[in-house]
Amino acid sequence: MATAVITGGTDGIGRALATAYLERGHHVLVVGTDPAKGAAFRADAHRRGAGERARFLAADLSLVAENRRLVDHVAEHHPAVDLLVLGARYHRSTRAETADGLESNFALFYLSRHLLSHGLLPQLRRAERPVVLNFGAAGLGGPVRWDDLQLRRDYPGTGALGHAGALCDLLATHLAHQHPDVPQVVNHPGVTATGFAGEYDPATAAHVHHLRTHAKPASEAVAQILPHLDAPPSPLTAVHEGRRVPTDTPAFDPAAAQRLHATTERLLAAL
Repeated sequence: MATAVITGGTDGIGRALATAYLERGHHVLVVGTDPAKGAAFRADAHRRGAGERARFLAADLSLVAENRRLVDHVAEHHPAVDLLVLGARYHRSTRAETADGLESNFALFYLSRHLLSHGLLPQLRRAERPVVLNFGAAGLGGPVRWDDLQLRRDYPGTGALGHAGALCDLLATHLAHQHPDVPQVVNHPGVTATGFAGEYDPATAAHVHHLRTHAKPASEAVAQILPHLDAPPSPLTAVHEGRRVPTDTPAFDPAAAQRLHATTERLLAAL
């Protein structure tokens, strides 16, 4: 039976994707930080008659060790992974660092995805038609601050998410070039009524309150991305609100992707 692993799967688009793949008959492992939301996901799956196929793992993926724990958990319980969804993120209006000493968006939005994408390659390769869905910038983020990847100077608030999204675009580019047998889909869903997890300054909080009621529903965002997951047309696909966008642009430059990969591996070695 097919398996989906979904980070950031207790809210918004991640939760809607988890429900969609349960309805398709998949085993679904949802990863998040809130056990209460995990219990709610499993209770809903039980009501749908899919309780035995729904699992939740509590993990703080802003920490390197927690990502490695997740990789070990999946390797132990799921020999093959058909779908890996990388959706965990957390907005911060002011800069913060994790216990590892890393800027929080860099750690959760980008570095976690690097660790999971590479760490779960053996399980993905055992699936007949694997695919990785990375909620990145789809070419709309950046530019990359090569001399300040962790945003120590002039922290941009909400812009930190866009910067991390640009790093995710390069991550997917590197993986697609190095491991073309595991297709990468980078998706920017547009403004969607998700959980909007984060800490906001008053002005941003007011804007988020408006989005909660006026943005498109998560179900619409899921309907837009599912066709690209069912039949990825190439090793690297970028999608913005359901439409493919070019990947022969600087946002997906293979040389920049290799540069980021090498920089990240040096950072992890130092940690």
